Amino acid sequence: MTDRPKLSIDIVSDVVCPWCYVGQKRLEAAIAAVPEVDVEIHWRPHQLDATIPPEGKDRKRYMIDKFGSAERVLAMHERITEAGLAEGIKFDFAAIKISPNTLDAHRVLRWAGTAGGAIQNTLKRRLLHLYFEEGVNIGEHSVLIEAARDAGMDASIVETLLPTDADVAEVRTEIETAARMGVTGVPCFLFEGKYAVVGAQDSATLADAIRQIAGAKARGELETAASLS
Repeated sequence: MTDRPKLSIDIVSDVVCPWCYVGQKRLEAAIAAVPEVDVEIHWRPHQLDATIPPEGKDRKRYMIDKFGSAERVLAMHERITEAGLAEGIKFDFAAIKISPNTLDAHRVLRWAGTAGGAIQNTLKRRLLHLYFEEGVNIGEHSVLIEAARDAGMDASIVETLLPTDADVAEVRTEIETAARMGVTGVPCFLFEGKYAVVGAQDSATLADAIRQIAGAKARGELETAASLS
């Protein structure tokens, strides 16, 4: 029996990026469409705005300041909502009251990664759902601890580490490394650390990339790639 070809995908994204949520759903569909490939996912950090204070900002005011007017924000939300419905996402932008700083969320996701890809994947899905569909402030430590518990992590460890500086520098270094590699927009899907697909591409495009790159890897045709780790 021939082993299934293996493929590693690093996804650089932020947990407050709506197109990253759409991209996550489309990637899941793409992976399901290519069952002959064993795909391993690693979620990597990115901050759309690292200047947001730890307590967050009023989201309505923040979005108007960022995009210029309430009308522009509404139009953007309508477009994203339509795209989300096609992927089974029920965006509820009106429920979001706080734009959080996402550094702590990325720290917890980093710890989840050490517990296994399945747990990290579960946590990523949970945080995206909480923020975009329930309007929960994912910058709050209590929310992150509960989400970690729901994902199968040891919540007591997360509760102990979050108030400290554990992995703050490491997460920031990961973000800087991705930027040096040319990652400026998210979501960014990095196949085998080398081949990038940028943006929330449709599932067919992602599935095709999985097939082609996994095939090239199996034939020994991939060049040595840089690493985000």
